[in-house]
Amino acid sequence: MSKFDYDLFVIGAGSGGVRAARLAAQMGKKVAVAEESKPGGTCVVRGCVPKKYLVYGAEYGSSIESSRKYGWSYENLDFNWEKLRDSIQKEVDRLSNIYSNILKKNGADVYNERAEFIDKNTVMLTSSKKKISANRILIAVGGQPWSPDIPGVEHAIISDDAFVLERLPSSILIIGGGYIASEFASIFSGLGVKTTQAYRGEHLLNGFDEDIRRHVGSHQKANGIDVRFNISPIKINVDGNSYVTHFDDGSIITADLVFMATGRRPYTSKLGLERVGVKTDTLGSIIVDEFSKTNAENIYAVGDVTNRINLTPVAIREAQAFVETIYGSRPLEYDHRNIASAVFTRPPIGVVGLNEAQAREVYGDNIIVYETTFRPMKNILSGKEEKCFIKLITEATGEKIIGIHMIGDDSPEIIQILGICVKAGLTKTDFDNTCAVHPTLAEEIVTLRQRV
Repeated sequence: MSKFDYDLFVIGAGSGGVRAARLAAQMGKKVAVAEESKPGGTCVVRGCVPKKYLVYGAEYGSSIESSRKYGWSYENLDFNWEKLRDSIQKEVDRLSNIYSNILKKNGADVYNERAEFIDKNTVMLTSSKKKISANRILIAVGGQPWSPDIPGVEHAIISDDAFVLERLPSSILIIGGGYIASEFASIFSGLGVKTTQAYRGEHLLNGFDEDIRRHVGSHQKANGIDVRFNISPIKINVDGNSYVTHFDDGSIITADLVFMATGRRPYTSKLGLERVGVKTDTLGSIIVDEFSKTNAENIYAVGDVTNRINLTPVAIREAQAFVETIYGSRPLEYDHRNIASAVFTRPPIGVVGLNEAQAREVYGDNIIVYETTFRPMKNILSGKEEKCFIKLITEATGEKIIGIHMIGDDSPEIIQILGICVKAGLTKTDFDNTCAVHPTLAEEIVTLRQRV
């Protein structure tokens, strides 16, 4: 008989935690999960799922307007924020219940409380004060929004709040230049809100290919977003029903709502890691090896809390690899290279592999870059000037494809398939030998000939 209450105790019921708990339970292990919020984690409850529904909602206004040139006419159009918000929350609740039922169906015990470490084999549920022991403990608590410590920052909302606003503001200031800030700027602008996006850098989306960064800034402005570069907030004041944000260049922006989207940090501050000696970096990320193991013998971590690649599908794959390594037949290291990702701006972005700067760091000048910028067929009749940009990077020798970057309608859907191609090591010749599907936006991928 085991001296522990559980074989595996998982802290956090997000995508990674639920996957690990389910798979371990299916292997016959005694498993428990602690979750202080709703099962489903950031992605399901307050991240990519509700955000994508907001993206869909914001797209309809532009689509309806564009349809007029296609012969459609409409009268008395109206947008109801409360209806969209409540519909999304209903779906979030449905999905969260599915996550909870998955755990229960597979025999995992679920504790709806926060857990913190007492020692390397024991956690305490902070509400009930119940102590639970486990042979192994997996940390999968994800991350949380981070805001700069400036006077008046308490007046700003964060991404968690954006999904449950009582009313839609007439104007909003979004501070930040990453994917969250850029996506929400597109969302609010698409819903008819006067939107300003302020960022401390020269281009949005730090870490992305420089051409993508330039294009997304141009698209944001073309969609009516007032984008301000090279400014940082220093304080926020209340002025009646508005908020006045002061910046370090002396400028002032007044809006009905201020949205801080200045990044995310691992949610490690309340875990009691100091009691068990688990090492973290300067941002609080848990340091793990290639098998998601911390420096503590029996403690592991997956997902955003490790700050490797903060994507839901990555957390799921890390969790699968963890279970296979610990309870399966072989150690399994998840390969974090060539992971496709998307940014749901208007138009959206899809990327996989190395950007041009990264490629030059690895290969020097031994790369070939192909580019094309074009107006998609769909935009011709509607009169939209919005263009698509595609960039393909290959090794010079053999022309193995090492990076693809695109911005335009359906880019996220297209990049998923292209991710398979890059992961498989396909070459430019493989693409050239593939017949195009015409007329489509994606055919440009296999007809691309223009070298930079």
